[in-house]
Amino acid sequence: MRRHMVSTAVALCAAASLVGAMGTASAAPGAAPAAHTAQRQQAGDPVLVDCFWRPQLEPGDFMIACGDGNSLLTSLHWSSWGAGSAVAEGVNVVNDCVPYCAAGRFHSYRVIVRLDDPRPWKKHPQVRHYARMSLIYTDGRPSGYGRVETYPLWN
Repeated sequence: MRRHMVSTAVALCAAASLVGAMGTASAAPGAAPAAHTAQRQQAGDPVLVDCFWRPQLEPGDFMIACGDGNSLLTSLHWSSWGAGSAVAEGVNVVNDCVPYCAAGRFHSYRVIVRLDDPRPWKKHPQVRHYARMSLIYTDGRPSGYGRVETYPLWN
């Protein structure tokens, strides 16, 4: 019985060590981008706040519909990111929700993304975030959408 308890304790310690090492290794790569983001924030560049309340600078992808994931920006290529606005080209992937969202199909539409209206972020008032996003559809667009769609962004 005692030998079983000792081997169980050794196994648990080994597992805890492995989890700890994996956590440290997975956290290490994020340190450099976080430092870069902090430097650009100090320089006055506004951020784009994602669904997990993390500040982003020039993200490659961005979820618009945080609640259900039915609208996502992908393949974003930023031509500018400044104190007053930011502009990118990319793709808006949108669920048509036909006959309902769980059974719907996703369609891709080329867009120009414009961020503007920088304001202090309520969660971190010393950080400014873009408070408005406009999508300009350059080739087709989802049913019921205008050529330009403008959304307030959370803060």
